[in-house]
Amino acid sequence: MSFSIDILTKELTSLINSRPPVLTPRVGQGNRSVDGSFLVALSGGADSVALLRAMVMLGYRVEAVHCNFHLRGEESDRDEMFCKNLCGALGVELHLAHFDTRAYADLHGVSIEMAARTLRYDYFFKLLDDLHLDYVCVAHHRDDSVETVLLNMMRGTGLDGLKGIARRNGKVVRPLLNVNRRELENFLESLNQDYITDSTNLIDDVQRNKIRLNVIPELLNVNPSAIDNIQKMTSHINDALEIVEAFVDAAQQRIVTFRGDEMRLSIPLLHSEPGAETVLWYILKDKNFSSSQVEKIYSFISCDDVKSGREWTSPTHSLLIDRNAIVVQPKKDDAPLLMKIPETGIYAINDEHKLSFKVVDREPDFCIPKDARFACLDADKVKFPLVVRTLNDGNWFIPFGMTGRKLVSDFLTDRKFSLFAKRRQLVAEDSSGNIVWLVGLRPDNRFRINDTTRRLLIIELKEA
Repeated sequence: MSFSIDILTKELTSLINSRPPVLTPRVGQGNRSVDGSFLVALSGGADSVALLRAMVMLGYRVEAVHCNFHLRGEESDRDEMFCKNLCGALGVELHLAHFDTRAYADLHGVSIEMAARTLRYDYFFKLLDDLHLDYVCVAHHRDDSVETVLLNMMRGTGLDGLKGIARRNGKVVRPLLNVNRRELENFLESLNQDYITDSTNLIDDVQRNKIRLNVIPELLNVNPSAIDNIQKMTSHINDALEIVEAFVDAAQQRIVTFRGDEMRLSIPLLHSEPGAETVLWYILKDKNFSSSQVEKIYSFISCDDVKSGREWTSPTHSLLIDRNAIVVQPKKDDAPLLMKIPETGIYAINDEHKLSFKVVDREPDFCIPKDARFACLDADKVKFPLVVRTLNDGNWFIPFGMTGRKLVSDFLTDRKFSLFAKRRQLVAEDSSGNIVWLVGLRPDNRFRINDTTRRLLIIELKEA
């Protein structure tokens, strides 16, 4: 097999038309079989140069982008100049970005490789929006995908790590994944098109380079079809993953419930699922929990005596073991809240809610709202200033309709509140230190309205 623009246009058609939006071809566009506008990531290497040349030959609306990461001294500037000259000769608009990659990596505590990836893709997506282009075209090819599979195998990957580089991820498309590097070089040779070589790719100082320079040649010595066979394996695994993901989706419907932004997984129901740990990993990976974290979480919930209160965090979410459930929520600022309410009025409690306090004379026909967002209290029994705060250990109140004390934590436990929810629960407390209202839930019976009540304190929980 050899690379040609026919292969490229077939791949682009498959990639773009496989998911919405479906793009309609226009009349009079030569070899083009799909409409769309593209931003080509251009490094100056053989793969990206071949991609750009082929897309220009196909007549697509193409603009290019080159990122100078200032990691290789004069070589970085050489690459930039090559891309400028190439795009000038082809009549392609080139967008340039310069990054202090090392400074970014140090600031964010990430590797140089991760810093460069974050910087370039952030810039790519910004350009897409600014230029009103449809897709970013990246020149990853079959050899890159095989290297990724082998790297993931060495790290002890699950099935996801064996599926290779994705052909499409949102607006990022990779139409060269069925083409190897040699085929791309032959294509460029047929055009008498030169390209540049990153010298760092020729040094086996990092894992990917060691695989490219040492492992893959040895595999080909053992079996000349090794790379083709690995690629076939990734295709089979991608087919299998579709089945796995359909099963996980069905399992999630059985074991997961939601309460606001809290996701709750039943531990007993999870254990009843085939491949329970794998199911858990698929559910939690979207919350950015690592495979090692999921392994530890599953090991913890598999003990005979699972204790509540154990927590884990990902970059975006918090996870809590709460009785017979795993509770997951987006990370939030759980810093204790304490706000003084000196008089009636409206007070912003947080970004989501505000509280209204007003005192009114009691009318003969007044009816107490049954909505839990309201608390109607005897104003003459409540001593200002009030305080709105989060819970403290040992807080108690007398729930409306009852005569005995009850710990607030026990009241919330009875209502199946998670530890996360308990931490966020607010109380309104008067100047005597008495809780007058468990905000949004239940007023204290000591401050209830009775036949002698003349003035009402009405507190309302509102959306900000």
